[in-house]
Amino acid sequence: VAAGAVAYAVMALVDYHVWMRYAHYLYGLGLLTLCLVFLGPEIYGAKRWIDLGLFKIQPAEGAKLATLALGASILARSEIGTLRESMKGIGKVALCFAFPMFLIFLQPDLGSTLVFPPMVFSLLYVAKIPSRFFVATFLAFVVALSVIGFDIYRYYQFKTENPQSDDAVTAYEEVSLVPLKDYQRKRILTFLAPDVEDPGGIGANWNRIQALIAVATGGLGGKGLGNGMQAKLGYLPSAVGHNDFIYAVLAEEAGFAGGLLALGLFAVIILGCLRVAGVAGDRFGAMLAVGAAAMLMTHVFINVGMTLGITPITGLPLPFLSYGGSFLVSCCLLMGLVQSVYRHRKEFR
Repeated sequence: VAAGAVAYAVMALVDYHVWMRYAHYLYGLGLLTLCLVFLGPEIYGAKRWIDLGLFKIQPAEGAKLATLALGASILARSEIGTLRESMKGIGKVALCFAFPMFLIFLQPDLGSTLVFPPMVFSLLYVAKIPSRFFVATFLAFVVALSVIGFDIYRYYQFKTENPQSDDAVTAYEEVSLVPLKDYQRKRILTFLAPDVEDPGGIGANWNRIQALIAVATGGLGGKGLGNGMQAKLGYLPSAVGHNDFIYAVLAEEAGFAGGLLALGLFAVIILGCLRVAGVAGDRFGAMLAVGAAAMLMTHVFINVGMTLGITPITGLPLPFLSYGGSFLVSCCLLMGLVQSVYRHRKEFR
């Protein structure tokens, strides 16, 4: 928290145009740290951290900010007109976002990977890319979603045909052309058909069920701070109760009122970012603020959604509430960046 407060203050004081000049260097540093994680420790089956001895850092969080800065810088400098005239800028931004997404996906960290598409499309929207591009992209998204859906169905068939061996299930990722890990397929299948994947509710569906119980039993005013039974008694595992499913703990201890208050405060922050984008002094500042809003909104929607059972479980933290030093500092940096856009808005009109 102390490091985040300092980061926020420094970022807010520095003119945000500095990041346009140095965005390429920050982006390169972000890619380098994303590569270094593969030399680091494996925790919970993933390599997402760099161990510095006294503490660990998660480079994916810094890479999100660096990619946002470079993407906004590219679009602010690009010629935007017809779709043909805009393709050069679109291509550069696509490459800018593709590299960190690919490296983060390999860790594997599907949750952080999902944060990038809303960011890039929000930047393209602010840049006033022709609507035909978004229509074509939506159709491509539908096709990709259909391919993934068919792959999940094939995964279920494969697992049904090979029920006697866990190795047989694991082997499916080796024969599939879709670059997903089998545990990620299992999470998606658990979301789409929980009674099929885990009919007893004691496997992949356990965390979701316990989170729903926590939310449902919180009542209007909650059970009181520290009195939530699901996390306290271990039904909601300690490995996720303080980070991925922190909203379930909040809803149980603070009730519907506390959960609604938290969502209201997130709405204030996100709408504040959009307001800053509206009064920004230039297109670069507006893009930074909109990108920040998109990043926060994605985190909040997916995290709270998986707690309530309306989105797949992806392990995406909740801003300012989930445990995690790297993520908290990155959120503070993000807010400091938006503050800088607001503070220096009149200097570039």
